[in-house]
Amino acid sequence: MFKFLFDSDTWQEIYGGIRKNITRTIITIIGVLWGIFLLVVLLGAARGMENNFKNIFGDFATNSVFIWGQRTEKPFKGFQKGRSIQLTTSDIDVLKKEFKEIKYLAPRSQTNNTIIKGFKSGDFNISGDYPVLDKVQKKDLLYGRFLNDNDILSKSKVIVIEENIYKQLFDKDEYPIGEYVIVNNINYKVIGVYKNGNINFDGDAAYIPFTTFQQVYNRGNRISWMMITGQEGVDIEQLELDMKLVLKNLHKVDPEDNRALGSANLAVEIGKFTGFLTGMQFLTWFVGIATLIAGVFAIGNILLITVKERTKEIGIRRAIGATPIEIRQQVVLEAVFLTTIAGMLGIVFGGAVLFLIDKFLGSGPDPTLLNPTVNIPIILIAFFILMVLGTLIGLIPAFMATMIKPIEALRDE
Repeated sequence: MFKFLFDSDTWQEIYGGIRKNITRTIITIIGVLWGIFLLVVLLGAARGMENNFKNIFGDFATNSVFIWGQRTEKPFKGFQKGRSIQLTTSDIDVLKKEFKEIKYLAPRSQTNNTIIKGFKSGDFNISGDYPVLDKVQKKDLLYGRFLNDNDILSKSKVIVIEENIYKQLFDKDEYPIGEYVIVNNINYKVIGVYKNGNINFDGDAAYIPFTTFQQVYNRGNRISWMMITGQEGVDIEQLELDMKLVLKNLHKVDPEDNRALGSANLAVEIGKFTGFLTGMQFLTWFVGIATLIAGVFAIGNILLITVKERTKEIGIRRAIGATPIEIRQQVVLEAVFLTTIAGMLGIVFGGAVLFLIDKFLGSGPDPTLLNPTVNIPIILIAFFILMVLGTLIGLIPAFMATMIKPIEALRDE
C-alpha cells in the first residue's frame, strides 16, 4: 500500500483524472470545503460567545442568589396582607446555622448620598458591606484595598470608591489613598479605588463597613438584602426555596405567599444561557457534519462518473496486468486526496474568518465574540472524520471500478 502511495505513476493517473474534469472537481471540493469551513466558523463563534459570557460574569460567584423583603399578599396569623417584610441580621445568623450548603452570605444595606471632596461633589450609592462581598463579587482594585475584618470590628470611617467617583472628585493622576471625603457630614478615609466589571448591580457605588453604615444611618439590625453563594455542587434553586421558606417562618408569612420575599437567582439565568450555548454547539456539529457528508457524497458521485468515463482506460490497465486491488487503491486514494485538499482549505479559510471576527468583533470595551477560537483537538477530530468519510465514500466507485471486465471495457464506446 505504501509503495503504491509513493508511486509517481499513481499520482499522474490521479492528476490526469482531475485535469480532465477540472470544473466538476473544483465544485466538488468547494462542497466539502464549505462543510468544514462552516463547522470551524460556527464552533469558533460559539466559543467566542462562551468566552464573552465568562468575561461578563467573571466577577461573580455564579451559583448565587439575592433575597430581599417585599410586601405580603396574604393575611397570616392575625397579620393583614400588604405588611412590609424587613430582613434583619438575626435572619443571617439563622440561615448560617440552618444551611451548611451556604458558602458565603453577605448581608447588605444601601442608600444614596452626596460625597464631597473639597469643592467637588456628587450623588452616589453608599453601600454598607462585609469583606465577604469581595469573594461573591470580586472587585478589580486600581488603588489600595477592599474592606477587611478590622474595619468591621472597629466600625472604621473608611471608604472604597468606584473609578468614576474617583475621576469626578479627584484631580487627574491624584493619588487617592489616605485622602478624605465627606459623606453625611462625616469624614471617611479613602482606602481603595475599584473598577466596575461588565455586570454591576450597584452602579457607581462607594463601600463602607457594614457596622459603620448601620450606626451612621441608624439602621439597627435591619438590612436591605442579602447575597448567598452555595457550596460547589449545591442545587442553588432548591437552596433558594428552602431559605425563603425559613425566612417566611421567621417573619410569620404564609408559606404560599410568593410576593412577600423577592429573589433573583443568578445561577438560573446563567443556566439558561449555558443551555443555549450547549444547544448551539450541538446544532453546529449537526450542521457541520451533515454538510461534510453531503460534500463527501458529491465526491463519491464525481468518482462514479469518472469511473464510467474511464471504463476503457481501466479495461486496458486490467488487460496489461493491473490487479483489482491496484485499481481500487487508486480510486480510494483519489477520494482521500480530494477530501484532504478540501478539508485543509476549509480549515485555513475558517481560521482566517475567525481571525477577522476576533479583530472586528472581539476587541474594544464591549466585545461581541471574545477570542473566537477552535481547539486543535476539535480540528483534528473533524479532519479525521472527514478522512474516514472520504475513504468510505471512495470504496463505492472503487468497487464499481474493480467490477469492470477487461473485455467488456475494451468493447465499450
